[in-house]
Amino acid sequence: MARAKGTGQEPTGKRQALEPLLARPRYEVLPLESVLTQTESLPAGSVVTVTSSPRQGLDSTVAVAEKLAAQGMSVVPHLAARQVTGPAELRRLLDRLDVAGIGEVFVVGGDGREPRGPYPDALSLLRAMDDLGRMPAKVGVAGYPEGHHAIDDDTLWQALRAKRDYASYVVTQMCFDADAIGRFATDVRREAGLPVIVGVPGVVEPAKLMRIALKVGVGQSLRFVRGHRSVAGRLLWPGGYRPDALLRKLAARIAAGRAQLTGLHLFTFNRVTATHRWVAQAYRRTA
Repeated sequence: MARAKGTGQEPTGKRQALEPLLARPRYEVLPLESVLTQTESLPAGSVVTVTSSPRQGLDSTVAVAEKLAAQGMSVVPHLAARQVTGPAELRRLLDRLDVAGIGEVFVVGGDGREPRGPYPDALSLLRAMDDLGRMPAKVGVAGYPEGHHAIDDDTLWQALRAKRDYASYVVTQMCFDADAIGRFATDVRREAGLPVIVGVPGVVEPAKLMRIALKVGVGQSLRFVRGHRSVAGRLLWPGGYRPDALLRKLAARIAAGRAQLTGLHLFTFNRVTATHRWVAQAYRRTA
């Protein structure tokens, strides 16, 4: 998608669509303390979300979230339902977040075949927090523009409609197909009435990106990539993937009224510094 001739900028309509997305993106990180040296480069108040890892456990997620809050970040820890052993642990985790001044969480079902407690999915954990009277001020939930590799579409939509009673917004799973993202955002607005934040990879090593995409079942996107050599070339280009082309396509759809997206969520895989540098460059092009 061409930029405005001679300016190095995007055309006006797309600039207006991209500017609010790039002004305050969300940086997703893995719950490893080594990432704290990279998040120091982010502006104070940046939104940083911390994933849940079955191997690291929820205490690692909360510990990294506490340290990010101490750095001055606006932190959103992920709470994976299948990792929570019961109401006592749930209260303990929420108590720690309260002490750290963290009032927003992102609730997912989580990995693992068998839940460690009575919460097999995100909806059951949301209901448990509500029953405890401990619902955070803001709650995000996941959305799947291309479906879920282990859950049928009817079940996904039924669950999302039920989650609207608790959720504040939806963040999309990784997807490289702008049309699929646009359609999904429209469907979410109609079915659940929730704002949609688009999730895209940041500046990521190509091999890692492809491994993650295969793991989470981004099937349609991978077939799309294989069928479009220009996209595949960007994935495999030395220096890593950058989301410029995908965002331009999304911006065109937003400008044309074919996608309603309220934010940008960047999967950094802990390449925070490189991803933030890209954000700054992309934002300057919207000025």
